[in-house]
Amino acid sequence: MLKKRIIFTLLYQNKSFYLSRNFRLQKIGNLDWLKKNYDFSILTKSVDEIIILNVSREKNQIEDFSKAIKKFSKECFLPISAGGKIIDIDVAKKYISSGADKLVVNTNLFNKTLIKEIASTFGAQCVIGSIDYIKKKNNFDIYINNGKEKSIKKIKLVFEYLEKMPIGEILLNSIDQDGTGNGFDFDILKHVPKNFIKPVILSGGAGNYKHILKALKNKKVDSIATANLLNFVGNGLQEARYLLMRNGVKLAEWI
Repeated sequence: MLKKRIIFTLLYQNKSFYLSRNFRLQKIGNLDWLKKNYDFSILTKSVDEIIILNVSREKNQIEDFSKAIKKFSKECFLPISAGGKIIDIDVAKKYISSGADKLVVNTNLFNKTLIKEIASTFGAQCVIGSIDYIKKKNNFDIYINNGKEKSIKKIKLVFEYLEKMPIGEILLNSIDQDGTGNGFDFDILKHVPKNFIKPVILSGGAGNYKHILKALKNKKVDSIATANLLNFVGNGLQEARYLLMRNGVKLAEWI
């Protein structure tokens, strides 16, 4: 049986890290602040992977973000996925050469040519397809460009597309639940096909280990991602991992 994973998401722009609530950003601190509040040796034993997203609203932040990836990868020895502003293969190469192991693609996820080019260059397992969405009664609206632009894509067709494309994993991020700490949205999982073979990462709403437990106990969820820095400050993630394993969640055991 495959192990489930806990992923820590970091939001970055202009040399600082941010909190997000419903995609509205609040500045927290730089890498020094992060190192001070999160012992990286503990972080390495608490989570399985890191996602770093370039959430800058400015276009010319790729170089700065690439430097941040490189610096972070030297400080924290965990698999890193990087996303944001991946408009062409050159940006993808830049992130990988800076230390990223995988690429998170959101706005250009439905650019078939780009996805195939990235997959042929680095492998399909390197591509994480990211879906940001808002729930509308029994339907879901998909958003791109940091949640600013509503996509014309329909949720019923999205998973058919994702299943056919060379994409390794799917990241489902609820804008409604983002940063609330009120728990994950599970309704989106009703649209995941029964025999969908690609790993699903659920994101948006983690406030405590019970929220994570409920998500990881769901058969359609392979991993969860949390960007809520303040809810898991100090050894919060380490304690959450311990409690999850005590409750039967199959996670990798770090020595």
